[in-house]
Amino acid sequence: MRGVMMYAPGEVRGIEREDPKIIEPTTTITPRRGHHRWTRIAGAGIATLAVLAASACSGADSTTSAAAPASQVANVASGDLSHGADNFYTSDRVTMQPVIFKNQYQMDVSGNLFVPKNLAPGTRAAAMVVGHPMGAVKEQSANLYATKMAEQGFVTLALDLAFWGGSAGEPRNAVAPDLYTETFSAGVDFLRTQDTVDPERIGALGICGSGSFVISAAKIDPRIKAVATVSMYDMGAANRNGLGHSVTPEQRQAMLAQAATQRDAEFTGGATEYTSGTVHELAADSTPIEREFYDFYRTQRGAFTPEGTTPDLTTHPTLSSNAKFMNFYPFNDIETISPRPMLFVTGENAHSREFSEEAYRLAGDRKELVIVPGAGHVDLYDRTELIPFDKLSEFYTQNLA
Repeated sequence: MRGVMMYAPGEVRGIEREDPKIIEPTTTITPRRGHHRWTRIAGAGIATLAVLAASACSGADSTTSAAAPASQVANVASGDLSHGADNFYTSDRVTMQPVIFKNQYQMDVSGNLFVPKNLAPGTRAAAMVVGHPMGAVKEQSANLYATKMAEQGFVTLALDLAFWGGSAGEPRNAVAPDLYTETFSAGVDFLRTQDTVDPERIGALGICGSGSFVISAAKIDPRIKAVATVSMYDMGAANRNGLGHSVTPEQRQAMLAQAATQRDAEFTGGATEYTSGTVHELAADSTPIEREFYDFYRTQRGAFTPEGTTPDLTTHPTLSSNAKFMNFYPFNDIETISPRPMLFVTGENAHSREFSEEAYRLAGDRKELVIVPGAGHVDLYDRTELIPFDKLSEFYTQNLA
């Protein structure tokens, strides 16, 4: 299994593509100032970092019902619902059960377990863990993918990363790549205890930033038998280098210094500051990438505020912790995942396309790169007419057999 293909909805096979074009836009995000303190990352070149950090991802007996989730955000614009945008999709063909279980560090992990209604009694199905975009929660994109894959016969588990949504971790919105990675292995722990799951047929699917966390997990967890990513960000390279390697060493050092200064302030009782994420308002000079994320995270199309937080804080990581992405290298040793198969899905026009192409270049022998014509980065969060669910189903069916 090796190749690069252009994907057309309704088709599983595609056209070979030898020289994919890399799209390298530049942007800056300045969150709205309100009751919380916001900080802009120093240096003009750090502009390319701004979209990256957050706007973009036990046993059965310990399972409990999760707290009732918050509802969609009301009183916001409807957003662009073209191409079947359906982030909050539900299906009468699957059951959804909120669950809470522990990770290896005894922290609560919040998830939604999806089981096909037509699963025969006593059947142990193939399963997968599904991770949300960085700065999002499971109700944004992950539930949609988990539902659609459950309709195809898989048992699926959409998770909140540590420090986000219903999962534990303080301070909220902290960046902790190691614990994000652990969330996926904890999801595998949980799935392996379920009567409906074959413990030897479990895969993982990561959207946006979770694509890099899935890869990080698979490198050290051989129980993950197949890995797919969609609209992936390498959260380490994105923060170190920006899009198109536009960040200079001086700008990188300025960001680290700013984070270190904020650590000092917080240790002595200063207010928590937040950074990057999705803008709360658009202006005449808002960039295409700002507008792309805004149309999902700040409209009815995808806006969601988890219980215990406020709309002002959604998508924004803490400034002092965000520097930890600088030390995150998910693509190092990616080839060691082989012979387990990998599938990378990206949009033809995605500003993040470079990360999927780089992962494909570095991965071992069993790999595929699928490029969705006409699709941007956020299009593959929820536009059901563009997302190649049939290709994903084929990939997992073949490789979790």
